[in-house]
Amino acid sequence: MTATAAAVTAELGIPFLVLRRPGWQETPGDNWHWVGSVTEAAASLPATRVFLTTGREELEAFAHLDTHWFLARSVEPPEPPMPRNLKVILDRGPFTADNELTLMRSHNVKVLVTKDSGGTMTSAKLTAARHVEIPVVIVRRPPLPEDVTSVPTVQAAISWLKNSV
Repeated sequence: MTATAAAVTAELGIPFLVLRRPGWQETPGDNWHWVGSVTEAAASLPATRVFLTTGREELEAFAHLDTHWFLARSVEPPEPPMPRNLKVILDRGPFTADNELTLMRSHNVKVLVTKDSGGTMTSAKLTAARHVEIPVVIVRRPPLPEDVTSVPTVQAAISWLKNSV
């Protein structure tokens, strides 16, 4: 999406800025496994109970894994294709570490799969995974296209806007 927006704004001669929070950083007690894509995440999973937090549109990458059980949380109901052994919880964050811990324990989650979205709004699941000592498979962010300016905070974006107009 970012690459398309960068190409269109460049073609139109419109300034383009990406607000991109710093990615998550591993801390002591974490058991993180970085992968380059959701497909790679699916290929790396042992046959177990998986909490998917990659988004409802990414469930297709896991649809062929019939020996796994999946828990996915989504604001909207997902559409096929999706895993056969899937429980969907419809809910909207932000979520607390205590909520995530209860969810992981009550569903006997053995691995968490997520995307590196950075920031604190969705990091409670990482705290909970650390607490229950389960591995986390994290999909790296795609690199930004060349010549795309990014900033880590809203304040930095406001400053950029003031200097660009």
